[in-house]
This record gives sequence, C-alpha cells and structure tokens, in this order.
Amino acid sequence: MDEALLSRVEDAGLNASAPPQQRWLDGWLLRYSPGKAKRARCINALAVGRLPLQDKLRQAQAVYDEAGLPAVVRITPFTQPAGLDAWFAERGWTVLDDTRVMVCSRLPTSEPAALPAGTGWEPLDAAAYAQAVGDLRGSPPEQRLAHAQRLAVSPVPYRGYAIRRVDDGAILACGQFAREATFIGVYDVHTHPQARGQGLASVLCKRLLALAASEGAAVAYLQVDAANDAARRIYQRLGFADGYAYHYRQAP
Repeated sequence: MDEALLSRVEDAGLNASAPPQQRWLDGWLLRYSPGKAKRARCINALAVGRLPLQDKLRQAQAVYDEAGLPAVVRITPFTQPAGLDAWFAERGWTVLDDTRVMVCSRLPTSEPAALPAGTGWEPLDAAAYAQAVGDLRGSPPEQRLAHAQRLAVSPVPYRGYAIRRVDDGAILACGQFAREATFIGVYDVHTHPQARGQGLASVLCKRLLALAASEGAAVAYLQVDAANDAARRIYQRLGFADGYAYHYRQAP
C-alpha cells in the first residue's frame, strides 16, 4: 500500500486513541491511561529528539511508575529513530502483542446488512458502550471507567452500536467507529461467547462501514492480533488487507 496512506492511517489511529492522560517528552508521546487498551498506555516514539535515549527512558519510566503502570513502548514502521526496536531488545525488553493494521479503501455503499431475526440495532453512548464491551470482555470496573472516560473526551468522536436480542435485552455483539475526515477506525468489535459463529461480527462491521461511508468516509482501518485468524478472515472478506505491523516492548 502507498506509504503516505499508511502514515495517514497511523496518524488517525493515534488521534482516535488519545486518552486524557498523556504528555510529550522530547519526541516521545507518553500515554498512561489505566484502561485495558495498550495503545492508550504506552510510549509512542514519534521523533528522534535531543536527549540521550537512556536519559529520556529514565524520565519516561518515572511517569509510568507514578501512574502505577508498566513501561511499554509501541514499535511501528514509523518509530523514530529507526533502530529503536533493536536498542530496546539489547536491554532485554520483551515483545508483546504482534498486531496487524488492516486497511480497506473501498467501503460498502449498499444498504446495511440485515439483522438476524429477533434482534435490534441500538446506538450506545460512551458510558453505555464501555459497560457493554466491558461485560463481554469481563473487564474490571477501573478499566471500564477509563474506557468510558477516553471515549467521552476523544478528539475524534466515537459512535458505538450493539446488536441486542429483543426478548431478553442481551447484547450479542457490539462495535464502534471513530471518524476523522474521510478516515474511520473500527474499534472494540466483540461478540458474546454464546453467539459466536453466527456471522454477527460480519453483520455488525458491514453496518458500521456502510454508515460511515454514507457520511463521507472513504478509508477504514482497524487493529487486530496477528494470531486472531478468525477475526482476520472476517475482515479480509469485508475488503481489508494488511497495511503494516506493530508490536510492543515491555521492560523485563
């Protein structure tokens, strides 16, 4: 894929994942939200800076110690300087969460996919969405609260939706998108364990993409675990392809 497009996707992903707990340190964007998402509680090395790396890392470590979080650095093709991953590897920082950023540049323009019988489509505000996806994940209360806070103050607005069973009100699947100009990020797609294998994630994503396209979106991106073959197959059928990879390194 075009490198300029992928760079723009990376920018959009950073904008959409911005928590209220963040600060700059000599070219490093430090994020330290207490939530589940690592992208909101990691170091993003975006510029070379002027401080010696060891001095800068010492200052960053103090920020994470104060926040009660482990120091984690996110490594992407856009990380600066280019040899930073090897520098952390030499110091024993271990690799976590091999992730693929998948991109779709041809969004569906047809009518939204039909819902299964006995279900309804429901928009959810930030607090309700964080609670719903927290229920599906089994997240502790502090992570749900941090997630709701991040969604509510995000500089890129989020829109969350759920497929809910009519008879008992159970949420079977949920997902959301964040739109910035013509780019949308698809986030937090989850299906109830007892409802998996029924095509709900595909229906939900098709609806999210069609809705975003009707509002002017032209490019969609998402982040998925490289080992999550089931999810990756769903996204590939929807027109997504691998754009680039990233991973995290954590202090030993």
